[in-house]
Amino acid sequence: MAVSTTTTNTIDEELNQFEKDIRQLKIEYEQYFGGGRKRPPTEIEWRLELVAKRYAERSGELKFGQRFRYNNLSQTYAKYKDVFRKRLQQKEEGKVSRHFGSAAKKIEAERAERRAETLAKAEAAAEAKGSVHKALATFRVVCSKPELEAEKINKLYEAFLEAKQKAGEDTLKFTRSNFHEFVIKKTKDLQKTTHCHDVEYVVEVAEGHVKLKALVKG
Repeated sequence: MAVSTTTTNTIDEELNQFEKDIRQLKIEYEQYFGGGRKRPPTEIEWRLELVAKRYAERSGELKFGQRFRYNNLSQTYAKYKDVFRKRLQQKEEGKVSRHFGSAAKKIEAERAERRAETLAKAEAAAEAKGSVHKALATFRVVCSKPELEAEKINKLYEAFLEAKQKAGEDTLKFTRSNFHEFVIKKTKDLQKTTHCHDVEYVVEVAEGHVKLKALVKG
């Protein structure tokens, strides 16, 4: 019986797909047994069964090379089917021995270790931050005549600068002279607007940042 070129091409194409589906079936079954798929790959298996049945009935239409290739692929498919059938049965009976179990456990252990390390680092960072905040004891000084209280302002400046440095904040823009000018001006402004006599300056840490507060006193 003569076989047209079109038919030959179709058979070769179907055998190529048959071979690809067998490989894909193996991959997806391994995923299923490994827990990566919820269901076995029945769609691919159904497609393979149709091709296998069709060419078993039409073997006379195949050329020698095609028939040889089909027989080899069919044997491979039959071998896989038998293996998968037994493993499915074991899985259903709860006797499946997952060869990937040790690898999965190792991966999970590594993930747990990474999570623990991340948590430990976060706790260490929080503790370090807390230590910095603890180390930054609140510093207070009261000014009434800042233009005559250079020593007080110097101590306030040094406390503020040290707190900034310990908190890892930028201190380049703070100079002793402009800090003195700021305190003098701030004190005079508050005294004028609130009619107070004293202004208390407080160096403290709020929400992770060092702040200088000016509080009106009587």
